[in-house]
Amino acid sequence: MFRPLSLYIGMRYTRAKRRNHFISFISLTSMLGVALGVAALITVLSVMNGFEKELKDRILGMTSHAFITGEDGTLKDWPDLQDLIRHDPDVVASAPFVEGQAMLSQGSRVRGTLVRGIDAELEQSVSTIGDKIIQGKLADLTDGSFGIVLGKDLATAMGVTTGDKITMITPHVSPTPAGVIPRLKRLTVVGIFEIGMYEYDSGLAVMNINDAAKLFKIPGRVTGLRLKFDDVFKAPQLLRKLMQDVPVNYRAADWTFQHANFFRALKTEKTVMFVILMLIVAVAAFNIVSTLVMMVTDKQSDIAILRTLGMNPGSVMGIFMVQGTLIGLIGTAMGVVGGVLLAWNIESLIASLEKLIGYQFMPADVYYISSLPSQLEWSDVSVIAITAFVLSILSTLYPSWRASQIKPAEALRYD
Repeated sequence: MFRPLSLYIGMRYTRAKRRNHFISFISLTSMLGVALGVAALITVLSVMNGFEKELKDRILGMTSHAFITGEDGTLKDWPDLQDLIRHDPDVVASAPFVEGQAMLSQGSRVRGTLVRGIDAELEQSVSTIGDKIIQGKLADLTDGSFGIVLGKDLATAMGVTTGDKITMITPHVSPTPAGVIPRLKRLTVVGIFEIGMYEYDSGLAVMNINDAAKLFKIPGRVTGLRLKFDDVFKAPQLLRKLMQDVPVNYRAADWTFQHANFFRALKTEKTVMFVILMLIVAVAAFNIVSTLVMMVTDKQSDIAILRTLGMNPGSVMGIFMVQGTLIGLIGTAMGVVGGVLLAWNIESLIASLEKLIGYQFMPADVYYISSLPSQLEWSDVSVIAITAFVLSILSTLYPSWRASQIKPAEALRYD
C-alpha cells in the first residue's frame, strides 16, 4: 500500500520509541494544552452568548422598543396617536403606560419602586410580563380596583402575597388643615411576577393605567405610548422614519438610549475574552515548537541518513510538519468535543455543584442573572477550531525548516 514517505515517517515519530519517551510526553502535553485552550474558549464564549441572549430576552421583553410622549412628559390624545401610527407596517403593536416613582409600605417595611400603570390587554402585545405571572392574573388589574402586581423579590422583601394589602406613598402631596402630607393609597396585591432579573423582580410594581394616572395626578393622561417594532435592532432607524409622519409636538426615544452601551460592552468583553483565551492556544502552539526542536535535535542522525539516501529538504521539512500538524489536529479535535459537551451541560453542572457545596456562585441581588446560561454557536466553534489548527501549523514551520537545513556530513561526523 502506497504511503507518502514524509507522512509515514512523521506519524512514526509521533509515537514513543525506546529512548524518546520524554519527547513524546512533551508532545502529549502540547496536545492537551491545545485541547484545554480550545475547550475553555468554546465554553466561555458559549456562556457569554447565553448571557447576551438571556439579557436581551429579559430586558427587551420588559423594555419597550421605543416610546413616544408629549413635550411635557405626558400624552392626552394617545388614542389618536395610536391610530396614526397603527398604519405603519414596521409597528407590530403599541400600548399606553403611566410611569412614576413611589414607595411601598407594609408594617415597618418600606421599599422604593418604579410603578408602571398599564392596560392589561394592550400591554401583553408589547411586553412579556403576562407570561411571567406566577401568582394571580394580570387581568385582575381592573379600573378602580386599585390592585397591584409586584415582582417576586419585591413581594418577598415586603412580606406580602396575593390578597394582602399594601400602602403606596406617591411623591405628590395633599394639603390638609394639619399641613401638607404625602399622598397615600391602600392597594391590594392581586399578582406576583418573576422576570428572572433582579432589577425588575425587586424594583417594579404594575397596576391599572387609570388607577396609576389618578395616583400620579394626571387623570385622563398617560406618560407615553410604548411601541413594538418587527425588528428590535432596527428600532432607531424605524423610529426616525415613523416620527417623520408624527406632529412635531411629540418626542420619542428608543431602547438604545438606555441599554445600547450595555450590549456593546458585552460584545467588547466577548472579543477581549476571545483574545485572552486564545493565548492559551498560542502557548500550547509554542510547546509544539519546543517539541519539534527537541525532536529535530534528537533525530539529526536519522535526518542525515535520509538525506544521503536521496530525500530532498522539502520532504524532510514535511516529516516534522506532519508531526506538529498531527499534534495540533488531535488537540483541536479533543478540545472541540470537550468544549461542545461542556457548553451543552455547563448549566446543569454548575447547578449540581452549587447544590453540592451549598453556595451560589451568582447571587441574584448582585448579578443580572442568577443562573449560568449557555448558547453554543457553531460559527464560534468553527472560528476557534480553524484558528487553533492554523496556529498549530504555523508553529511547525521553524523547526521543520531547521530540520531541512541539517547537513548530512556534519551530522554523521562523530557517529
